[in-house]
Amino acid sequence: MRLIDTHCHLNDTKAFPDPSEAIAEAHAAGIDKLVVVGVDPKMNARAMEISEQFESVYAAIGWHPTSTKDYTRESLDLLIEQLDQPKAVALGEIGLDYHWDFSTREEQYRALLDQLDLAESRNCPVIFHCREAESDLLDVLEKRPKTVPYLFHCFAGTVEDARRGLDLGGLFGVDGPVTYPKSDGLRDVMRFLGPERIVIETDAPWMAPVPYRGKRNRPSYVTYVNEALAAALGITPEECAAATTRNAEKFFGF
Repeated sequence: MRLIDTHCHLNDTKAFPDPSEAIAEAHAAGIDKLVVVGVDPKMNARAMEISEQFESVYAAIGWHPTSTKDYTRESLDLLIEQLDQPKAVALGEIGLDYHWDFSTREEQYRALLDQLDLAESRNCPVIFHCREAESDLLDVLEKRPKTVPYLFHCFAGTVEDARRGLDLGGLFGVDGPVTYPKSDGLRDVMRFLGPERIVIETDAPWMAPVPYRGKRNRPSYVTYVNEALAAALGITPEECAAATTRNAEKFFGF
């Protein structure tokens, strides 16, 4: 099986002081590509640095909604410069987060709209973070032209939210929670979506899957996500890996 971890944070220096260890471990587990995702200028720069050091690693760069208190429109110049680099494959993670109050909703919306304009101007795929704000994010996107690919990272919305995301042509990221015993609602949503609209991810170092729940997550654990997703969809792990890898390759342009 060939797998891709479409969303991890090897740029978290506390969790991954030496990313090469986690990358080698991922390769041994059958993961041949990893996307390291930024959330602010420091994490974006680190994502780019790691992607340039390792052939199998790519970067996504953007302003996470909880980081937007410090966002300025002038900072888009740096995003543009980074997006011009060969290993930058997406803008993200951007979006809305109503769970935390590190940034106001006004600050989040301003950064979101500016970054969507940037993505559309450069025909760049977008990775969304959305927490307790699915309907509002979808309201924003439904008012915009459908010009760039969307990926809803760590999707936790309802079937109706998923239907609206499908109408936008979106893909949906699934990670550790699909392995949790009480995540029946999430597994129902995944069955509604089907394997052709899903990619797998870890969000490492967070949200480790069973049997490592509560511990530090690692990209190699994406195999557990693949197995749980395959069981939920009623297909083999090999079929699940093939479909989700194909979806990721198309989205990121690998």
